[in-house]
Amino acid sequence: MPEGQWPSGTRGEWESVIGAKGVALYASIMLKGSYPPIPTPFEEGRFAPERLAENLERWGADPLDGYVVLGSNGEAPLLDDHERQAVVRTVYEHIAPDRFLIVGAGRESTAATIRSVKEAFDLGADAVLVGVPSYYKPAMTDATLREHYLRVADACPGPMLLYSVPVFTTLPIGVPLFSDLIRHERVAGIKDSSGDPAAIAAMVSAARAAGREASIMVGSARALARGLLSGASGSVLAVSSIAPTVVDRIGKCAAAGDGDGAGRINDALLPLAEAVTSRHGIGGLKAALDIRSFYGGEPRPPLRPIDAATREEIAGLMRSLEILPPTSACAP
Repeated sequence: MPEGQWPSGTRGEWESVIGAKGVALYASIMLKGSYPPIPTPFEEGRFAPERLAENLERWGADPLDGYVVLGSNGEAPLLDDHERQAVVRTVYEHIAPDRFLIVGAGRESTAATIRSVKEAFDLGADAVLVGVPSYYKPAMTDATLREHYLRVADACPGPMLLYSVPVFTTLPIGVPLFSDLIRHERVAGIKDSSGDPAAIAAMVSAARAAGREASIMVGSARALARGLLSGASGSVLAVSSIAPTVVDRIGKCAAAGDGDGAGRINDALLPLAEAVTSRHGIGGLKAALDIRSFYGGEPRPPLRPIDAATREEIAGLMRSLEILPPTSACAP
């Protein structure tokens, strides 16, 4: 978020304390609403900052509350350190004043993660998203992960969201571990991409038991409506970058207690959400952005773009949600 701007209401609520250097630090934070994990655009294999700036300008008209950069959908593992820094700088320079910037900052070692989260805040992050180190899976017990996350949180200059994405790591952050970590003042909440509404509900309860109004963010469209109805505060969904109004409608239905309405819209959204994630991956997501007249481009190798038939499938799913006019490839 640009310097001097402080969100309020549904765009973030927090308390601040003054650090040793006179800088405002966040003691607690509650994120609400929709925060798409935005793709990183490339041209001829290189990061394209102008394209990202153009996309941010267009997303400015959508019902979104902020962005996640350098996440799984941002192809963060395929970027070098200089590119990661350039992505964050570009978003920081072009983000709207009322939108929140969350930066993926997880690394495999504790020391590298601490350096990464500090750098993210130096570059303008409002919060960081820290995934599970997973290369040495057999060693990553709850006790090991607890120590890792607490050491990172102790050194973190601002709010930190845990990131549980078992489809990639095979190491979910379970409720017992979350219950311990949410007691740390810098641990603001979690993005849970397990797709399990029961786990999300249990984390909401665990946070309340710890006396925290935590940011419990739904990370799988499969669990969106039920997660929000059980008390999750918002979502971080790839499909939000191409169907933001539909995701927003689900959120509004859930906030109004209309479980049936939220569920019906969620069911209609799910085929597209799965097409641009689990079925066709980042190539599908970037193609959907192109179809919507944003810039998607191609993913970075070894990831591959989708073929023409898959592109038409995704366009049809978008038309079915009225994201596109029935006979037009342009965004409404």
